[in-house]
Amino acid sequence: MFKLDNTLLEELGLGSLPAEEKNRMLSHIYETLEMRVGMKLAEQMSNEQLDEFESFIDKNDEAGALKWLETNFPNYKQVVAEELEKLKTEVKGSSAQIVAATSQPNPEQVSPELPPAA
Repeated sequence: MFKLDNTLLEELGLGSLPAEEKNRMLSHIYETLEMRVGMKLAEQMSNEQLDEFESFIDKNDEAGALKWLETNFPNYKQVVAEELEKLKTEVKGSSAQIVAATSQPNPEQVSPELPPAA
């Protein structure tokens, strides 16, 4: 489907980040994408569906949650693709600031942030 890796960071203009910052950025992108996709899908779910889906999440049953999504929301991959494209556009627009922030003398104190969802 898609890969969150160094190639993605290169595409987004973040290839020059130090390795530790690359890992942080990939984690941040993943978490942001997961949250946005979850919110988008939750808007389309009934209360019963929300409860069913949350039961998989609460049990840390990623395989069960994925199967449930495939059954109940066969278009979820399209939602993921759309949200990823939006996120990539946002990150590209901020890549120069992110790189500049991480090249400051004390990068441990700098946490690059993505812009809020549009």
